[in-house]
Amino acid sequence: MANKINDSKLLGYFGLILALTLLTFIPKTILAEEIGSVSTKFKMLGANDKIIIEAFDDPDINGATCYLSRAKTGGVSGAVGIAEDTSDASIACRQVGPIVLPKNIKNGKADGEEVFKKSTSLLFKSLQVVRFYDAKRNVLVYLTYSDRIIEGSPKNSISTIPIMPWR
Repeated sequence: MANKINDSKLLGYFGLILALTLLTFIPKTILAEEIGSVSTKFKMLGANDKIIIEAFDDPDINGATCYLSRAKTGGVSGAVGIAEDTSDASIACRQVGPIVLPKNIKNGKADGEEVFKKSTSLLFKSLQVVRFYDAKRNVLVYLTYSDRIIEGSPKNSISTIPIMPWR
């Protein structure tokens, strides 16, 4: 009987360790708030192709918000989630409150860190936003681009937030 209890505890610990290990490999996914959209192409079946505008806050920097516009493929394939969205996107980031930079951002150790990621196809393609800090000018720089496991896209867009005293 004692052996069964020890086995179940061991199994429970193994499950907990496995879950924690898997969490370390899951990329940080930030949920964006949809602000609005416009239709760009009529589709007879399914939703129209659209440009969607979303907002997300930088997960590491309070007071920094980015607005992202991106293409969203409609139609039947878009409705069932198998369409591949184009790599077209634009970004605008703004200071919306007081900003205090964490040490790892100030010293450049977090340069290129992913702050947003959204899947844009069923497999292997995503739209990402990464952040850099220009210490000389005291400016945050956000870059959005699309990547794919085999071949990414050179289409990209940047936005900057000069860090200013907040009133």
